[in-house]
Amino acid sequence: MMGSQGAARSRALALVALACLAPRRAEAASAAQPGQTVGQAPGAPLAPGLYFVDTSSFGSRDIRPRSTDSNINLPSFIWATPAEVVGGRLQLIVLQPIAASSTAGAAYQSGFGQTLLAAQVAWKLGHGLNFSYLLGAYLPSQTRIVIQNPVLHQRFAITYNADGWNLTANFLHGTYFDTTSPTGAYYPDFLNLDLTATKHFGKWEVGPVAFGSTDLPTRNPAYARQGQFAVGGLVGYNFGPVTLQAYLTRDVVQQNYGGRETRGWLRVTVPIHPEDSETTSASRPGPIRKF
Repeated sequence: MMGSQGAARSRALALVALACLAPRRAEAASAAQPGQTVGQAPGAPLAPGLYFVDTSSFGSRDIRPRSTDSNINLPSFIWATPAEVVGGRLQLIVLQPIAASSTAGAAYQSGFGQTLLAAQVAWKLGHGLNFSYLLGAYLPSQTRIVIQNPVLHQRFAITYNADGWNLTANFLHGTYFDTTSPTGAYYPDFLNLDLTATKHFGKWEVGPVAFGSTDLPTRNPAYARQGQFAVGGLVGYNFGPVTLQAYLTRDVVQQNYGGRETRGWLRVTVPIHPEDSETTSASRPGPIRKF
């Protein structure tokens, strides 16, 4: 543990830790940034092709006497292959977090986070229902900014996307290969839940969103588990090949983060090489996917 609770809280580069950037000593957080898949439909298969998606966000956490701020960028490439696995679409993902943070008004630190490599299978169940399973790993990283252990990562998503609706619940679970590090950081397993309930009106999309995260129980009696739940609203517009989404979220509850966070998000989705147009706007509300 750090010398005092205030020091531990001010050290809560939890926001950047969410993007796998900063080492976490007394307190930690999810390796996958909570809220990063809000607004997407990860339970539904994409039309075959290559997609680029970048979700960028800026957040400020109310930690006295000065807030902790962070900018997190999550560029990714998604290849929705034409291959099927047990009747579901095989999709391959690579994501490279890039983040910067300022703790209690200190100078910003920035750098690359842990790379995510993953494979996903997504099934159409019929009547607008879809389900997907993702298995991947955040790779180990060791730089002057970050030393992090590899993480086994799983996601279970269910999406209803008929009649212009996108109703999605995406569960994200992570398990660290090693819960300790030479720097004194402690890495608990984590569980996130991203929720979306948006409606499309022509090229526009609006609706409420929410997300929560929690460290799972540990055997370390000195570890202070972190958790949060945030709510907000989303608006999106389909410009044709490019889709933009923006949403704003605010913590309504938090545990051991030192304060509540307000975060603004912006996402761009670009189909780089779609192979066909089998999925219509009714069944695919823009290729709004991200990992």
